[in-house]
Amino acid sequence: MTTDVTIIGAGLGGLTLARVLHVHGIPATVYEAEASPAARPQGGLLDIHDHNGRLALEAAGLTDEFRGLILEGRQAMRVLDPDGTVLFDKADDGTGGRPEVQRGELRQLLLGSLPAGTVRWGHKVSGVRSLGEGRHEVTFADGGTLVTGALVGADGAWSRVRPLLSSATPRYTGKSVVETYLFDADVRHPAAAKTVGGGALIALAPGRELFAHRERGDTLHAYVGLVEPREWFAAIDFTDAALATARIAREFDGWAPELTALLTECDLAPVLRPLYALPTGHRWDRVPGVTLLGDAAHLSIPNGEGANLAMLDGAELGKALAAHPDDIEAALTAHERAMFPRGAEAAALFADTEADEPGSGGDRLGELLTLLTGPGETP
Repeated sequence: MTTDVTIIGAGLGGLTLARVLHVHGIPATVYEAEASPAARPQGGLLDIHDHNGRLALEAAGLTDEFRGLILEGRQAMRVLDPDGTVLFDKADDGTGGRPEVQRGELRQLLLGSLPAGTVRWGHKVSGVRSLGEGRHEVTFADGGTLVTGALVGADGAWSRVRPLLSSATPRYTGKSVVETYLFDADVRHPAAAKTVGGGALIALAPGRELFAHRERGDTLHAYVGLVEPREWFAAIDFTDAALATARIAREFDGWAPELTALLTECDLAPVLRPLYALPTGHRWDRVPGVTLLGDAAHLSIPNGEGANLAMLDGAELGKALAAHPDDIEAALTAHERAMFPRGAEAAALFADTEADEPGSGGDRLGELLTLLTGPGETP
C-alpha cells in the first residue's frame, strides 16, 4: 500500500499537482507511460493566463522561473481573410496577460522542480480496479502492480483511471487539424514568415481554418483545421507526406499563397490530429480514494484553456490535500466541487460553434478573438 499520492500521467496537470504537494511536504509519485522526458515532442506554444495558469505557477512557487521562459513579442495577433487581406493586427505591447512559452520548456521546469525519482518513467497503465474502502489497484503493462488510497488520474483524453468514476468517453467533434512545421522560416519560407509576423496568425472560412504561431527562433508551427468526418480523413494516406499535403491543400484552393505555404512548404510530414471532447459539464458521483484532473476530467474542443485548466486543477487539488492532511475525502470533495463548474464553463466557450455546426467564419472569428485577446478587440 503506497503512503503517498499516486498520480497517473506526467503532463502539466499531474506535474503541477506533484510540485504543489512537494511545496507542502506531501510525498507523491507520478507514473508515466513514456520512457523518458524526451520520448516525443511536447507540442508548441502555450499562452499562460493570469486567471488560471499563472495562479497555478504561483501555488507551485515557480513564478520567477516561469518568467525566464516567456518568449517576448509572441502575444502579437494577426487575422487575415483567406485572400490575404489583413483584418486585424495587434502588436504585443506587454499588457496582454497571456505570455507565451514553449510547452516542452514549461514541462521541463516542472520536472526539474521535483525531487529525483518522483516521476517513474516507462510505467504504462494497463488497468485499474477498486478494492473497496477507498483503495485501488493499478496494474502496469510490465506486470507490476501497486495499491493506493489516493489515486489521481491526470492521464489525458483516453484516461485509464476515468472508468473508475464515469462511463463517459470522448467523442469526435467533427473537426481535425493537420499539424505542420516550417523551420528557418525567415530565410527558407520568407512569405509565410512575413505573413505570420512575430506572434500568431488566424485565417478562417466556414469549415476551414489556418492557425500559426512563431515559436522560439524562426520556427513556424501551424494547425490546418478542417470540418470533416473521420471517414474523410481515413481516405487520405498520411504515410505519403507529399500525397497527403497535396490533398489537404486542395481544400484551400483560392486562398492566398502566403497562407497555404504554411501547409505546402512544411518541413516535416503533416500530422493528423482528430479532435475529441467529453460531454460538456462532465461530472461524476464521489468515489472514495480517486479523482481526475485536466483532460481526463473535462476534455473539450481546443479553446486555449486546456493546459491552463489542467495546471489549475493540479494546483487546487494539491492545496486541498494540504488543507485536509488527515481527510482525503474532504480534499477530493473540495477539488471536484470547484473543478466541475470550472471545466464546464471553459468547455461552453465553443459550445455554440462546435465543428459539426461550423456556422459563419465571421461569428467564429469574433468569438476566437474574444478568447485570445480579450473583449473589445473584434475587427
